[in-house]
Amino acid sequence: MKHIIIGTAGHIDHGKTTLIKALTGVDADRLKEEKKRGITIELGFAHFDLPSGKRAGIIDVPGHEKFIKNMLAGIGGIDIVLLVIAADEGVMPQTQEHLDILSILEVKKGIIVLTKTDLVEQEWLDLVGEEIRESVKETFLEKAPIVSVSALEGKGLDKLTELIDQMTEETESKDLLLPFRVPIDRAFSIAGFGTVITGTQIEGTINEGDSLMIYPQGIQTKVRNLQVHGENVKTSYAGQRVAINLANVKKEEIMRGNVLAKEGSMQSSMMLDVKINLLKNTKRVIENRSRVRLYHGTSEILCRIVLLDREELKPGESCYAQLRLEEEIVAKRGDHIVIRFYSPMETIGGGIILDAHPMKHKRFKEDVLKQLKIKEEGSSEQIVEEVIKRFSSQFENLHFYAMKTGIGVDTIKKIVEALIQEKIIMKLSGDILIHKSYLKEMEEKIKYTLGIYHKGNPLTFGMSKEELRNKVVPQVKGKIYDEIINYFVENNILKLLNNCIALYNFHIVYTKEQEKIKNKIEKIYLTSGFNAPSMKEVLQNEENEKESRQVLYALLDMNCLVKINDEMFMHIENYEKAIKIMSDYLKDHGEMTLSEFRDLLGTSRKYALPLLESFDQNKITKRIGEKRVLL
Repeated sequence: MKHIIIGTAGHIDHGKTTLIKALTGVDADRLKEEKKRGITIELGFAHFDLPSGKRAGIIDVPGHEKFIKNMLAGIGGIDIVLLVIAADEGVMPQTQEHLDILSILEVKKGIIVLTKTDLVEQEWLDLVGEEIRESVKETFLEKAPIVSVSALEGKGLDKLTELIDQMTEETESKDLLLPFRVPIDRAFSIAGFGTVITGTQIEGTINEGDSLMIYPQGIQTKVRNLQVHGENVKTSYAGQRVAINLANVKKEEIMRGNVLAKEGSMQSSMMLDVKINLLKNTKRVIENRSRVRLYHGTSEILCRIVLLDREELKPGESCYAQLRLEEEIVAKRGDHIVIRFYSPMETIGGGIILDAHPMKHKRFKEDVLKQLKIKEEGSSEQIVEEVIKRFSSQFENLHFYAMKTGIGVDTIKKIVEALIQEKIIMKLSGDILIHKSYLKEMEEKIKYTLGIYHKGNPLTFGMSKEELRNKVVPQVKGKIYDEIINYFVENNILKLLNNCIALYNFHIVYTKEQEKIKNKIEKIYLTSGFNAPSMKEVLQNEENEKESRQVLYALLDMNCLVKINDEMFMHIENYEKAIKIMSDYLKDHGEMTLSEFRDLLGTSRKYALPLLESFDQNKITKRIGEKRVLL
């Protein structure tokens, strides 16, 4: 079922609260001071049962200019607005400011409600109608219906109700697959129940018992009880007004402007990249680093506007900007914002968030402006690719990119699969995503690092995997690193041997003298059979011991020799022959002692024991007491 939130807007004392009471039977003014003064100060709430059977939530906002920030806290999540204008006064200053705010927030649907029609003559009513049409020209309400009502007499209410019901069918359905999010507009405690928050559920689905988090504080909590329109429910959906009884949190820890959301779905920030629009009818000019008031969701935050492509922003103009905030915010790409002048407080413009977690930008940078243009105008595919490209070096997962882009996980999965097919990105374990440009960057860094290593170590097969990791991608460990190396091996960029890595085209090249040393050492180890000499014995008669040692280690790197222990090496042919002799014996006898192995090889304990210990270490055999069995 589609869930709808209706909001009122308009000048003070134009009959918004009275209209809601006439439509729903609920008095949205709940504070003593509101009753006493006869004006709406805080947000009021009601629900409206429509003829079609749908139940809509209604938010009543204050019309007084002093309470605009309260109005902004409630108007953000509405689907349909009732712009209320009193017939005896017509369009007033707050009518215009509320209309500006609604336009900035890109509210799509609305009805103009002309109230108090019982106080004026038809001729006056016609004049007011003309004035209204002129005032809403070139706004989303330009073609909106105007309904004349008298809340006291009940005139026009049926027609208004019918229009609202009809308009609910035309509103877009909310995305229930996005992570749950509620900007908090009230927090209070109830004896015997504890802390309760209220707000408009703007995204996702929530169930009783769900674990959630309050941002930006990072307070973990749980849903004890869930209410929609005063009734207990097990599940609530985007597009509903909700009251949520929370566990493990005190009322004093929560304030208006906080956000209740799925744990891990949001991230706080001290900066926002935005496309900002200055109202045509404002008299203010925004200069670079102007201090303004930012309104987002239910929060009000002071910030400075850094204009990224100009020195000043004039009425009716738009530009890319970075907002440097004075306190943390939790937001998503695509969220709308309202900007009010610092002092005197008046609405001057607003815009849309392009990046809720940007890096600090320098002004007049073409690459920055190009990226922001993609974030504003690009397709979802372009935006996802651009963000993956930016954060590839951090090796982030799919859920991270869903949070960064404000795009649902299911949608991002489809986009990612297409990008993988096009070989634009690579997916690693744990849904880690990296862009092909960063793969190329890693490739160049690896080639450079190994190139220097090979030049300084011409007789060594390659650098150890761990040393290369520390030099190229120290932030990556374990399976992810192995997958990256395997990718480069499969693409003939690297080769791997004995946990060492070399460039694919690298080969050990011996000088004539080194070739002689190589042949001599290899012959010594080959002819010695199972009685392998120690390294000291092999090198002691060499004229150039340092170079001979390098050649010996090269033979070890190339698997021509096998290291038994720090001093003992054996030719690979003899080592494999010893394994076969041992294996054949164990297959027939099941177990073997050291002395039996010694006799099989025709050697001494001095050589047989280290060889058996090498087999144990390499998981070829297992020692049980004084005997070995085959693994």
